[in-house]
Amino acid sequence: MSLHGKRKEIYKYEAPWTVYAMNWTVRPDKRFRLALGSFVEEYNNKVQIVGLEEESSEFLCRNTFDHPYPTTKIMWIPDTKGMYPDLLATSGDYLRIWRVSDTETRLECLLNNNKNSDFCAPLTSFDWNEVDPNMLGTSSIDTTCTIWGLETGQVLGRVNLVSGHVKTQLIAHDKEVYDISFSRAGGGRDMFASVGADGSVRMFDLRHLEHSTIIYEDPQHHPLLRLCWNKQDPNYLATMAMDSMEVVILDVRVPCTPVARLSNHRACVNGIAWAPHSSCHICTAADDHQALIWDIQQMPRAIEDPILAYTAEGEINNVQWASTQPDWIGICYNNCLEILRV
Repeated sequence: MSLHGKRKEIYKYEAPWTVYAMNWTVRPDKRFRLALGSFVEEYNNKVQIVGLEEESSEFLCRNTFDHPYPTTKIMWIPDTKGMYPDLLATSGDYLRIWRVSDTETRLECLLNNNKNSDFCAPLTSFDWNEVDPNMLGTSSIDTTCTIWGLETGQVLGRVNLVSGHVKTQLIAHDKEVYDISFSRAGGGRDMFASVGADGSVRMFDLRHLEHSTIIYEDPQHHPLLRLCWNKQDPNYLATMAMDSMEVVILDVRVPCTPVARLSNHRACVNGIAWAPHSSCHICTAADDHQALIWDIQQMPRAIEDPILAYTAEGEINNVQWASTQPDWIGICYNNCLEILRV
């Protein structure tokens, strides 16, 4: 992965509101398409689908739709072959699955597992299983994680043919759960991990839900906000604590002791993204306006400095590495999306 000597390419899109959630599509026919969620502190929020016109090098908004509350996460269906309908999921008060067409986006289903009460505990995050796109997992402030099964039918007229059911719900942590992510280990279907306000990283196996494994606990019991599995080597994952300036790299084979700490940021870290094509590259982004790319090949020797740094014009609150185009990274700050060629 040569990061030097390439001509620097940056494309920028300015949204009409502060951008928080963001995700790249993986469909091969929609290369530079991303979904962006607004962060407006009121009920009425928006999601935009934007695409880069490769001839004019300009981002265009393809369509905008309403979303209740800000989206805590947005994710396109992990369908690299284009076999499933073109679906987008968002989390907020509920998990929603949307069907995207060239002209409009419409709600296919709303997944709510609090059938017996009017109160819904907000969803902090979710993950869409890459091996089985009929499975998603959500994390909630009510201490639970829920694994959902999706049924996606063929398109027959205007009928909503996407529906979902709860496969399992479990109390995952002692306090709020802030993130969930499926692991590629063991076939990629059954293992997932979560992080939360109790400061622990816990790993679960859907085949043996009676126990979980605590992989790591923050020494000061600070809440852990994000969790990100290495895309090439399922032994490694990264996490970060609330208001922390460092990212901790863990090896599941050596629980409880970080194998590396990435600590060059000068303000709190907000986002982590592993390279899709390399087991030893990771990007971190923070309130210091910086997106840093690290080479962690030397672990367990200390990783002193990043190999690449980019300074944005604002505090970066999200970073996503495009899985089907590994030389592109997306970042969000203020009301801007930028995609950077690395």
